[in-house]
Amino acid sequence: MITLTHYLVLSAILFSIGLAGVIRRKNLLLLFFSTEIMLNAANIGFAAIGKFYGDLTGQMVAFFIIAVAASEVAVGLGLLVLWYKRTGTIDLESMQEMKG
Repeated sequence: MITLTHYLVLSAILFSIGLAGVIRRKNLLLLFFSTEIMLNAANIGFAAIGKFYGDLTGQMVAFFIIAVAASEVAVGLGLLVLWYKRTGTIDLESMQEMKG
């Protein structure tokens, strides 16, 4: 039988994978993917805790996190396309050398 502990361990593993991706951050697209993995790990945790306690608060918080993640992707990918058109690359090292 799957318990709350199983869900929380899965959530912690996914969050760790996302955190490792954010720390490594070689290009901007992988940084976005890593933050999405971290947000989905939080969603799993909130939804599992909400189900365990029989309260809809966890699912509601997960829903709002999904909305924030969708807006982050929309704005982030727009900026990514703009940056790629200007520089021809999405590497984060090129952003440190910006000239006004």
